[in-house]
Amino acid sequence: MNGIPKLIAMTGASGFIGKALSDTFKEHGWRTIGLDRKDFSAGAPALAAKMQGSDVVVNLAGTPVLNRWTEEYKRLMRESRVTLTARLIEALNLMSPRPALLISTSAIGYYAAGGPHDEDKHKKADDFLGQLASDWEREALRAEDLGLRVVVFRFGIVIGRGGGALDRMLGPFRLGLGGTIGDGSQPFSWIHIDDLKSAYLAAIHNGYSGIYNLTAPNPTTNAGLTSALSHALGKPAPFRVPSFAIKLRYGEGAGVLTSGQAVIPKRLIEKGFKFIYETIEQAVRDSV
Repeated sequence: MNGIPKLIAMTGASGFIGKALSDTFKEHGWRTIGLDRKDFSAGAPALAAKMQGSDVVVNLAGTPVLNRWTEEYKRLMRESRVTLTARLIEALNLMSPRPALLISTSAIGYYAAGGPHDEDKHKKADDFLGQLASDWEREALRAEDLGLRVVVFRFGIVIGRGGGALDRMLGPFRLGLGGTIGDGSQPFSWIHIDDLKSAYLAAIHNGYSGIYNLTAPNPTTNAGLTSALSHALGKPAPFRVPSFAIKLRYGEGAGVLTSGQAVIPKRLIEKGFKFIYETIEQAVRDSV
């Protein structure tokens, strides 16, 4: 974008990723304003007024995917992503002047299980998550019609100290009770929080637009993640959680753990983006 942003409006600012990005933006002298449920409930004119003066909008909101997917929970997942983004676009339409850039979130659940997938060569998932991600992205890209530059980051699993998915895994592993889910062969695509922050800065400064996979260049497997955690903590990880046990707990939502996608960040690599953490072993050692 031209010039240096001074104000960034952000949904999901109170989460693990939102807090990390807010701290990074503050280090660059930028101010962040959080947009919460009350702001969206107040209607498009009020939301537009709160965002007025912002140079960049970062859209991170979304109910956690790992849960039991009742029909009600599916509705919440969709509302917190697709409906919220649609309301954001409605508010942006009312603004004058408008922000220059929208960076919106999607997920590698867009892709079918297996892979490898990149932004150009891939198979789209024919399931709830695939449709959710597709609809989410479609709403965000509507901002291009309003004259905004739009970047959509398809997140892998975000790894970092003090939060996120890894933080929830560490308890059993520290006790020597860790292990694989099923046979551990399911792909696991991930990104270290520091590389995620750098990608957002690159998107702001370097004119990125369109869809980008926000994953490290070397996806691993669930077994690879288990081995990295075991070695980093100096603890055995002898156990295996049967896939059927995960399905009993999470129902349809179990697929988040029992399957996975190998995803390559082709467009970031083509842009010359430099990853600090290219392997799961590096990322886990820094994060435990």
